Amino acid sequence: MQAEVGRKEEEEEEEKMEVEPKTGVSFPAKLPDGKQLCATGLRRRKLLAFGINFYAFGMYVHIDARLKELLKAKLGEAAEKPCKELYEAVIDGDVGIAVRLVIVFKGLTMSMVRKSFDEGLVGSLKKLTGGQKNEELIKKVMAAAKDGTKLPPGSVIEITRLPGQVLQAMVKDELVSKVESELLCRAYFHLYLGDDPFDKEAKERFGRTLVSSLSAP
Repeated sequence: MQAEVGRKEEEEEEEKMEVEPKTGVSFPAKLPDGKQLCATGLRRRKLLAFGINFYAFGMYVHIDARLKELLKAKLGEAAEKPCKELYEAVIDGDVGIAVRLVIVFKGLTMSMVRKSFDEGLVGSLKKLTGGQKNEELIKKVMAAAKDGTKLPPGSVIEITRLPGQVLQAMVKDELVSKVESELLCRAYFHLYLGDDPFDKEAKERFGRTLVSSLSAP
């Protein structure tokens, strides 16, 4: 009986949703693998001098004992607010983290999304390496995705760091790349948690959620 109650509570938690307010896009509070939603945000881009809503995103993390130990080692036992060391610990560490992107702009194709990813990663890698572009490494991301694939609003792309510093990309539930590279993992999550993130408010909410988790049982 107790086991049944436990399963029911887990199912209810997985069914909970959180809405990104600027777009109305809903994100599950928890992914099937147990990662918890820590923040939602919005990626805006310039197109012909106009700012457009490109995609909404949710940032998910495995909030477990291992992560808490890592953060407490960086921040101490009595951390009250997020700091640079917290974000660096998540970016640099072998932490289970995923970003779920939900397309909101009409008319996107895979080639347009790939170009956006490439531009972002080039900038991020240059910051982390002192100017190196690492173009060959970037080409491996989403390598199996077809350029002509249409991505209508609601299409989901999920980028996950797997154990061993492996960056995995899924497009509409299809595996399109799996690259083992600590540098690539750092560069990708630096786009969301680094000094110049896509959405500053989302980064701050992410940090506050992790700080709050340190005091949770």
